[in-house]
Amino acid sequence: MKYMKLGSKPDVFQTEGSNIRFVATELATDIVISIGDVKFYLHKFPLLSKSSRLQRLVASSNEEKNDEVDISDIPGGHSAFEICAKFCYGMIVTLNAYNVLAARCAAEYLEMFETIDKGNLIYKIDVFLTSSVFRTWKDSIIVLQSTKSLLPWCENLKVINHCIDSIASKASIDPSEVEWSYTYNRKKLQSENGIDSHWNGVRKQPMVPNDWWVEDLCELEVDLYKRVIMTIKAKGSTPAVVIGEALRAYACRRLLGSLEDAVSSGVDCTKRSAALDAIIFLLPAEEGSVSCSFLLKLLRAACLLESGESHCINLIKRIGTQLDGASVSDLLIPANTDENSTYNIDLIMAIVKEFMLQNSDSGKVKFQDDEEIVEIENVMPVSTTSKLAVAKLIDGYLAEIAKDPNLPLPKLIALAEMVSSLPRPTHDGLYRAIDMYLKEHPSLSKSEKKKLCGLMDCKQLSQDACMHAIQNERLPLRVVVQVLFFEQVRASVASARTDPSGAELPSAVRSLLPRENGNSIGSSRSAATTTTEEESGVPTSSDINSLRSMRLANNSGGSERSSGSSDMNKNGDDKSAAGKAKGMLMPKKILSKLWSGKTNTGENSSSDTSESPGSVNPEEAKSTQSRITRRSGS
Repeated sequence: MKYMKLGSKPDVFQTEGSNIRFVATELATDIVISIGDVKFYLHKFPLLSKSSRLQRLVASSNEEKNDEVDISDIPGGHSAFEICAKFCYGMIVTLNAYNVLAARCAAEYLEMFETIDKGNLIYKIDVFLTSSVFRTWKDSIIVLQSTKSLLPWCENLKVINHCIDSIASKASIDPSEVEWSYTYNRKKLQSENGIDSHWNGVRKQPMVPNDWWVEDLCELEVDLYKRVIMTIKAKGSTPAVVIGEALRAYACRRLLGSLEDAVSSGVDCTKRSAALDAIIFLLPAEEGSVSCSFLLKLLRAACLLESGESHCINLIKRIGTQLDGASVSDLLIPANTDENSTYNIDLIMAIVKEFMLQNSDSGKVKFQDDEEIVEIENVMPVSTTSKLAVAKLIDGYLAEIAKDPNLPLPKLIALAEMVSSLPRPTHDGLYRAIDMYLKEHPSLSKSEKKKLCGLMDCKQLSQDACMHAIQNERLPLRVVVQVLFFEQVRASVASARTDPSGAELPSAVRSLLPRENGNSIGSSRSAATTTTEEESGVPTSSDINSLRSMRLANNSGGSERSSGSSDMNKNGDDKSAAGKAKGMLMPKKILSKLWSGKTNTGENSSSDTSESPGSVNPEEAKSTQSRITRRSGS
């Protein structure tokens, strides 16, 4: 920090309670300067020789025969006046970044101009500010912080503008030219710490990071911070990602810390709301300048502070353009106090809707930059990687909100259907969400379970998910049968590929398999319901036993599969291929009957089913019961 000393005489001001007396001479003091509760007993001549204002005030008091002059409205208070008085007496005055602005405003108040006395206090302070304070990084910030209590004097003196320009200029220079100290507590790169895997034995100067100035500016109040960042952006030499990092650091310091506790306890959040307004206003328009996680935190804060619909709309549009960079925890935004649900699902649905709009050929993305609404034509299609990431993200989000016992089923289904067109390598995430919802909502009706399970495609479950689903007592029986069937088909395909003597898979079987890119050829529901009238009907006990025998044969290992013939491996290649094809087609017929027919178990007795009910003979019921027993035993 820079210091400046004025005068040469020792400090001979004596404090007596709230009074300050000058004792440098034996002459009696002849003027009293009153500033609030503090009184200065001084001599007229040293003061009047340098202050035009005191000359007028003393002349006025003499006319009233009063030796006391009240200047309680002096900026900086009695401490600033004491600096001015000492200067008038020629004493040593030490100026630094903490007191120089108060002294400057007080000197302006007292009208200590060059016209009164050459080399007066205003001139000397201006020289000190220009030659020292404004050239120092941290001193400029300290002076700028001190302006809040000196308004409007420092604003009229253009000191604030000088400080802001000085700070912005230093923040905009090349980091390699930074030669002063700064605060940086965030994790640095190895090269920035002087640790380099290719170190050749010559110690290099540590690298200055691009965002070296971010933490120091977090000390500023919101209005000053906003003006500094706007000036930095106007200079145009600072990358948008650095501006975004500065806003993130400021939000952590001034907005996000203990926000939920403050809101719930009823603490005044006016300053936090002002910080949120400033940060949203300052967000750079460049893509990737701020992370999606940070934007979601701002949206969460906007909801907690009830900052207004405009902020939420602006953030939702911005988040929708980069939703693939979010995490599940970022999406878990609490619901409003007047809602029964734990999380704000409607907000996430609005974000997903913005993301899905990017899939259209003609779409426009709008968001606010400073005071203008920027509209960008959506000419870049969403990449497959982004679609996969968003599908995985929403699947994970569905699994989390499914734990909420108050979550309505229609809202869960609506959100899942919004991303149903996005590609997924597997439907394991959807299965996990469905299973979680069934676990937390055991009172669902059969028709509701059917709608819920219709969200996933059984053909796209991984082997681990299939094994779990087969033993899952919460799933409807027909879903378990579907999983058994498609797993058998998958095992048959794998065995056919490893068996060189195997015949080519029939087209009916190939049509049931998922595409290589993860998309299914039709949903599992359509695969189970597109049978002809001759194929549909009530499954017999022999059908179910055939399916069970196929499953058991597949679990026995090797390449053997049940094909309706016990001597499959003993016959020739042609007979073996025909047996395999027959074995793979049989489950489709059985599954069709299980899906379309209605048994006495009531699995198909929901009111929203259009098929006619069927009847089951005692043998079939016995077979079905044995299948359920086997499933539970496994």
